[in-house]
Amino acid sequence: MRKADEIISGAIRESVDLKEALFAGHRERILRIAETVFDAVKSGGKVMICGNGGSAADAQHFAAELVNRFEMNRRGLAAVALTHDASVITSIANDFSFDQIFSRQVEALGRPGDLLLAISTSGASPNVIAAVDRAGEIGMSVIALTGKNGGELGQNGNISVHLNINHISTPRIQEMHITCLHILCTLVDDEMFGGAS
Repeated sequence: MRKADEIISGAIRESVDLKEALFAGHRERILRIAETVFDAVKSGGKVMICGNGGSAADAQHFAAELVNRFEMNRRGLAAVALTHDASVITSIANDFSFDQIFSRQVEALGRPGDLLLAISTSGASPNVIAAVDRAGEIGMSVIALTGKNGGELGQNGNISVHLNINHISTPRIQEMHITCLHILCTLVDDEMFGGAS
């Protein structure tokens, strides 16, 4: 059990250290992301979110918090995860390529004034990068959450605000991403509806 204890304490310590670094180094960036979300939603735009694997789950989680509720009852906000429709995703992957599963949906659903939130722990997901490129062509705002060194996604010129978790562990990066998304939900509730009730 000694090894198990080391694994548990190591994972928790890494997560705590990253949260402290997030607080120390990214507060202003998180506020800029929140302002970008406010601007889109207040002007009648929608938030579109994409990512693969665990980031796909984060996309759906964030969309649910916006559409339904987070910590208070308030009107639903327009958000859609581009990861949830198996028929759309598999038809695009089959007829075109997996690299276009998000960009094709952005093309169909995105409008100027909308916001794309692109999530990639590696910063190297071709389908996420393609979605960012398409959103830029449409005139959408783009936020990116990345990990490791930010990868190609982090260098994309279409991104309005980029928050990178500079760490090698995908699970730790994902923990920080969901922490950021929960903070965003709280900021949206506070700014737009006066906070939790």
